[in-house]
Amino acid sequence: MIPKRVFWLTVGYGAGIGSSWYAARKVKAAARRYTPEGLSGRVTDTVGGISRDVKAAVTEGRSAMREREAELRRPRADARRG
Repeated sequence: MIPKRVFWLTVGYGAGIGSSWYAARKVKAAARRYTPEGLSGRVTDTVGGISRDVKAAVTEGRSAMREREAELRRPRADARRG
């Protein structure tokens, strides 16, 4: 009877230590994200990503515009026959 109690006491103690360590690690990581350095890094990454997306959209839009203008300026075979 006593060995079972000692076993489960040890298992419970180990689980408690493990879960406390895991929770403390997660809380510290979350706290680091909200420090001024952590926030500035995240903002910089976000702004950089938005900037890349806008530049890519502008480049793609200009390319599509040039293709469409070339298509509109190209003489049609039907127009020359008429």
